[in-house]
Amino acid sequence: MLKVPPALLKKYDRLLVNSDVHPKEYGSYKKWLRYYLDFCKKYQHGYADSGSLHLFVDKLKEKRQNDAQRSQAQKAVHLYYKGLTENHPAHKFDMSDKVTQNSVQEGVPAFGNTTQQDPWNTSIEILKNEIEVRHYSKKTLKSYSLWAEKLRYHIKAKAPEMLTAEDVKSFLTFLAVKKKVSASSQNQAFNALLFFFRHVLKKEFGKIDGVVRAKRKPYIPVVLSRDEVYRVIESLTYPYDLIVTLLYGCGLRLSECMKLRVNNFNFDHEILTVHDGKGKKDRTLPLPKKILGDLKAQLEKVIDRHDRDLKDEYSGAFMPGRLEVKYKNAPKELVWQWFFPAKELTFVSQTNEYRRYHLHETHVQKAIKRAVKKSKIIKRTSAHTFRHSFASHLLAANYDIRTIQELLGHSDVRTTMIYTHTIKSRTVKEAKSPLDL
Repeated sequence: MLKVPPALLKKYDRLLVNSDVHPKEYGSYKKWLRYYLDFCKKYQHGYADSGSLHLFVDKLKEKRQNDAQRSQAQKAVHLYYKGLTENHPAHKFDMSDKVTQNSVQEGVPAFGNTTQQDPWNTSIEILKNEIEVRHYSKKTLKSYSLWAEKLRYHIKAKAPEMLTAEDVKSFLTFLAVKKKVSASSQNQAFNALLFFFRHVLKKEFGKIDGVVRAKRKPYIPVVLSRDEVYRVIESLTYPYDLIVTLLYGCGLRLSECMKLRVNNFNFDHEILTVHDGKGKKDRTLPLPKKILGDLKAQLEKVIDRHDRDLKDEYSGAFMPGRLEVKYKNAPKELVWQWFFPAKELTFVSQTNEYRRYHLHETHVQKAIKRAVKKSKIIKRTSAHTFRHSFASHLLAANYDIRTIQELLGHSDVRTTMIYTHTIKSRTVKEAKSPLDL
């Protein structure tokens, strides 16, 4: 087991004293810190690299540590990270401190340049840059980086340039056999590592045979009846009732709904335009006539809040990409304001200004969960269930499947065809000539 330098323990003790941690837990926190640093040394992670924390927690789960223990370990490591960045001289861990030669021989980390010299950190940084250059979504960036980190952990931090197809094969088989991940997760891992090989390592996988693949089970989405949809909406409070009504009324994904801005709405022609949906695709949708009044009332609230924001120290809404560089005044313009703005402004420390973000997805998800419980619906319901219900109800009303495909923004009609399993079949089984119909 790694021996933590006394100077580091002394500074960590000061952090513990000034934290809300109960004194009885100090010993446990220092134990988790030692385990974490030992984990970093064993698998060659940077000692100041916060990206290794989720891998450390995964390792604790493998060791059958319970939820409370893993939570305490995370808090202990977060406190350590705080010491790396805290400005107070009594708290800050000086990462440039030299350790004695004897300490190095005992396995104590030399904290100085671990992160900069780690080739894996460099490779993952290149991966992030390659994803951003291609304008992939933040979710793709997060998931691809995570799979690269997991591969790094699986192969015991073998140098990236030494990776082979056999390493990938071993990792994918491990996911299917040991981890028993879903087929979609395994496919995502495959695509992430394929991207990593091609665009970071500049080489191909080659042929990968004999990989144990997770079986993809036939998926039939959960669909609510119209009565159940209305019961959930009636159990919601503002603004969540309007958000869920839009999810169902327009078949939106939750992320698409949250990212709506004032300029997405055309009330004259009763059209909603979704920009940069999944796959960076745009599409137009008819606005439900039933809620036009509610949508216009929401717009008035956005206008009123925007006027009040401009009177305060407000620097505008967060903007997509580099649009703000091209149009400097755009963040403060009404057309770029979020249709469902966050309740509080966000302080951006880098620029010393206040910005407004949209309402967070998790707030909507929690509100839906409470409403489903209150309305006593016995179906597994999430925000995406209302999109499934939108498609199924249109299909049940005999709308053309191609039309529904366009409204949902699916690239392939086969994706939309899944909804044929969510409604009652009206197929006539009796063989008959069309002349006799």
